[in-house]
Amino acid sequence: MESVQAIKQRFELIGNDPGFNRAIEKALQVAPTDISVLVTGESGVGKESIPKIIHSQSFRKHAKYIAVNCGAIPEGTIDSELFGHEKGAFTGATSTRSGYFEVADGGTIFLDEVGELPLPTQVRLLRVLENGEFLKVGSSNTQKTDVRIVAATNVKLFDAIEKGKFREDLYYRLSTVEIDLPPLRDRKGDIHLLFRKFASDFAMKYKMPTIRLDENAVSMLSNYRWSGNIRQLRNIAEQISVLEKDREINATKLRNYLPDAGKNLPAVIGGKKNSDSEFANEREILYKVLFDMKNDLNDLKKLTNELMENGNASHVREENPNLIKRIYGNHNDSEQDYEEVIDNAYDFNQEEQKSTTISSNNESSPYVEPVQTTGDRYDFAQEIVEEESLSLADKEIELIKKSLERHKGKRKAAADDLGISERTLYRKIKQYDL
Repeated sequence: MESVQAIKQRFELIGNDPGFNRAIEKALQVAPTDISVLVTGESGVGKESIPKIIHSQSFRKHAKYIAVNCGAIPEGTIDSELFGHEKGAFTGATSTRSGYFEVADGGTIFLDEVGELPLPTQVRLLRVLENGEFLKVGSSNTQKTDVRIVAATNVKLFDAIEKGKFREDLYYRLSTVEIDLPPLRDRKGDIHLLFRKFASDFAMKYKMPTIRLDENAVSMLSNYRWSGNIRQLRNIAEQISVLEKDREINATKLRNYLPDAGKNLPAVIGGKKNSDSEFANEREILYKVLFDMKNDLNDLKKLTNELMENGNASHVREENPNLIKRIYGNHNDSEQDYEEVIDNAYDFNQEEQKSTTISSNNESSPYVEPVQTTGDRYDFAQEIVEEESLSLADKEIELIKKSLERHKGKRKAAADDLGISERTLYRKIKQYDL
């Protein structure tokens, strides 16, 4: 088996990032076997290199290697392309045709963008993975094939499974070994190396001097977000090589070729228009703010009740330091501020109790209503909880469920996502019977 460095030289792969090297190592380790491999990563990271490495280091290297872009084949003809068809199977089928699985028998098939396969084709592919059998379109005769399948996708297949667009059993068949390629923005040390390689290639191709970046331009190049990954970097290197007369490129010139360079705005990676995240739209943001306000209100109720029960402001401060700091902030004067608030609340509580005593003794006054006991006050506080909006509670349940699903049932991570403590989340799960 060849070394990682030898494989990089053979396939002209540039980079020393640990995540990138680990992906190549996994490809070399799995190559001698026949198990299925799923290559994941964003668009433009170079996923097509991994199946070539696997095929070249396998026992099938002398057989055929076929790469199929599943997203580029129309849904109506993809079954015919993959599995073949019989003469007369459909309009235009003037002769029998062999599919890729028949042609590549004994070799390797690379299914790029496998997440774009239609569901009926996924069923056929699952049968090939399970027992190596398939049917041509329009035929009733089962055929056997012996192929090694390597698939790749830039789609989050778990999301596709939840939406019913990808079969879960097919996912587990394909991802016996999963190789993830890191995005270019996580390989900062490799960005300039790749740029120099592309610049040298284009200088040789167009017969011109090689472009070079100064120190500031290199820094800008390394800190750019590269949403298009290596493909975008290659295109920009080609543009600069062709359009710039001066072969020394500074940061000012480079900025003209980098969209939104230098702007500290958040970038949306992945390009999903309909996000499933908690902050997908303004309504969810508003609900999040309301829940935060609700939690603060409940904390204030707890603090007030303890003051009413104990009547000792110092004791309450000692018992609830974290709660008080969270409610009244952590700025420089926060300690003095919340101590004053508690003292004022305590003084107000004492005055209220005196007023209650006077009012209860003055029963002859027609304008004085009967004073409720301490128990009645708690009943009144409970009535406020009962009057809360049911729709808000439903939305809270929905957000809790989403957070738990997003973090695969890990309560601590879900609690951090919701901005509440793990104990509070546990209580809410019990309260809503989730």
